[in-house]
Amino acid sequence: MKKINIQYHKTKIGEFIVGSFDGKLCLLDFRYRKMSESVNNRIKKGLNADFMEYDDKILKKTREQLNEYLEGVRKEFTIPLLMVGTDFQKSVWNALLMVPYGTTSTYLQLAKDINNEKAVRAVAGANGANAIGIIIPCHRIIGSDGELVGYGGGLAVKKRLLKLEKSYNGPEQYSLL
Repeated sequence: MKKINIQYHKTKIGEFIVGSFDGKLCLLDFRYRKMSESVNNRIKKGLNADFMEYDDKILKKTREQLNEYLEGVRKEFTIPLLMVGTDFQKSVWNALLMVPYGTTSTYLQLAKDINNEKAVRAVAGANGANAIGIIIPCHRIIGSDGELVGYGGGLAVKKRLLKLEKSYNGPEQYSLL
């Protein structure tokens, strides 16, 4: 059985599980989010591999760049990615990579970006199934009405990330205070 190297990484916004396979990052997810088991299982099945706690260059580089991002000194990541999912999911995740730092988009706009305007719910589902959070910036997706909507790390963390990127000016009911 092939191995996916994993490490756990505690940050000021929560604990992550970070995974690499064949020299590419395949997992950067909140360790304790509700969907983590299904995401982890999809990756294991898709790569026909199992998790093994082992550190490598990709995992070290990911932790360094994640820390730099959270400190506000990094806006772009330079880590090779391995997306594990359906072709549709990958199209959504690739569209997410096009949402610039400091901006937000909506599920509807994302559906338009992949030329499938009627697939808003499926786009939202693919967004939620993203296994490479922060780097594939699903936190930049908000509701069409400007509201913060679902995030694997929780809405308070989503708001912190958007504030870090200085792009969220919506309603303040999700205060972190």
